[in-house]
Amino acid sequence: MAIQTNNLRRLLHTVEALSELGPALAAEREFSETSRLMLAAIMEAAGAREGALFLFSDKPAMLTSETAQGFALMPNPAFIPLLPKHVHALTAARGPVVLNSSTYSVFLSSNGNVAPELFKCLAPLKTAGTLAGVIALGRRPGDTLYEDSELDAIELLCSYIALAVHNHALTQTIAQRVAENLRLMASLHGFYDSALEAFATAIDVKHVNIHGHSLRVGRYAAAIGEAMGMQASEVAALRSAGYLHDIGKVAVDRRLFSKPSALDPEEFREMADHTTVGHQIVSTVQFPWPKIPETVRWHHERGDGSGYPDKLGLDDLPIPVRIIAVADSFDAMTSARPYRGPLSVGSALSDLVRLAPQKFDSNVVQGLLIQVRRDAVGSNRTPMIEGTTVNIAATDIDHLAATLQHKVTRAKAYLT
Repeated sequence: MAIQTNNLRRLLHTVEALSELGPALAAEREFSETSRLMLAAIMEAAGAREGALFLFSDKPAMLTSETAQGFALMPNPAFIPLLPKHVHALTAARGPVVLNSSTYSVFLSSNGNVAPELFKCLAPLKTAGTLAGVIALGRRPGDTLYEDSELDAIELLCSYIALAVHNHALTQTIAQRVAENLRLMASLHGFYDSALEAFATAIDVKHVNIHGHSLRVGRYAAAIGEAMGMQASEVAALRSAGYLHDIGKVAVDRRLFSKPSALDPEEFREMADHTTVGHQIVSTVQFPWPKIPETVRWHHERGDGSGYPDKLGLDDLPIPVRIIAVADSFDAMTSARPYRGPLSVGSALSDLVRLAPQKFDSNVVQGLLIQVRRDAVGSNRTPMIEGTTVNIAATDIDHLAATLQHKVTRAKAYLT
């Protein structure tokens, strides 16, 4: 009768533990809290005073404690390196194992920071025959042994706990892979930036008056993209497109860059061909950013269809192309040329406002105004314009922005 009563009590403990485990496994909480609840449930069902939940990793083979309860001297974390024979024994075990002096070395090594002799019972956590972790239980009240009824309860509960541990391991693996991919992408982007900066310098080497032009266009384009609220990846793409937008000029005769007068029609056609030549060059390269070839081809297109090489209108031009067009024109205006001196920053901005929205996207020009204003008041941590005096007051930039907004509003009212 006493045996039947004990078995019934053990069964009730097991059912109670299962009822507690269900919400614990389904709840959206940190795994550290879930593991604590799982261990408490199985210790209650097994009548254990001490217990630990270990997670298994295979490279190298190791058990590492996730949570522990009741042990007076348990390191945090506790770890136990495993030999292949230990992994095999734990994986092959058919259920919980009662440990004694002859079985410690079968399942555990003594090379970690916790003595295997602390544990009286081991329950491997397995899913589909794969080891995910181990429940290690210590002493029971009165140092009584774990009997078959306790072992059955432990085995039942461990099947649920194993699933939770396995799912956690999968989540951790996915998170680790994502983090590794992000680190790889960051390193690749850093490599691309460095390599493309070198290309940009090489592109501009033909003409002393445009040295640094491609680097500046990349910087201006990235700054405009930031002002327009673009994502970091889109800003990186803009910077790279700016570095490469004039790559076709490597095929243009050097003498055309230093001609002090206007180009004749044949010379202009040769110069204009740098857009299509550049497109051919970059189209053969697999970049992380898909918009670079079309940006190289269309950065001289204008909103009213007066640009080249394809006479496209504003609606046909992607946002990156529109941004590079404004950044390129702004740097061309504020740089010296053989046939004229540089315009001031204020004069260049006034011209761009005057030409928007007919030739340039108004939102892009507004983005440029925002960044130049930040330079003017010193709020840009890294100034967008380097080596050139921003000789325009913030109030004058505000006036230009208001003028541009009025032009856009008036144009919309006229169209409706």
